[in-house]
Amino acid sequence: MASIRRSSLALALLLAAATAVAQPTRVRGKITDVQGDMFTVDQKTHVHVGDKTEIVYTQPIALADIKPGDFLGVTSNKAADGSLTAYEVRRFPKPLSPGHRPFDGRDDQTMTNATVGATVQSAKGRELTLTYDGGAQKILVPENASISMLVPGKRDHLVRGAPVNLTMDGSGMALRVQVSAP
Repeated sequence: MASIRRSSLALALLLAAATAVAQPTRVRGKITDVQGDMFTVDQKTHVHVGDKTEIVYTQPIALADIKPGDFLGVTSNKAADGSLTAYEVRRFPKPLSPGHRPFDGRDDQTMTNATVGATVQSAKGRELTLTYDGGAQKILVPENASISMLVPGKRDHLVRGAPVNLTMDGSGMALRVQVSAP
């Protein structure tokens, strides 16, 4: 009986370890070195690029290019009064994980993936109203916010100094790389 329990426990631990290895890892930072099919992020994380790696580029656009009905991903700072101020606005070609949630596990930052209901000029500046199933958010967009849309990227975009947001597997192979101009 004890032998069966030990075997079951060993099997459970082995499955848990295999599952943990299989989970993609998210990495954010700047490219500090590029060598062929490999690049380094923040001088510590080595990432390989393969034939199946998806590369997307953040093409800058103007806030005026964003219209009601567009789907956005907006990263915001949350003030003590609950108001949201965007620091990054991305237009997506299709809806992706709609909703409003904390960003990177922080209470003072949020991610809102939603459809534009309205864009207005308010007394405080430019403001977006974003709607999603079960809610809506009003987000102030200051002049210094990064505004872009995602377009297909190329390996040529992976250069020193370029900011990246990527997922990679346990072997260090990039699954998806979102890259911006340095």
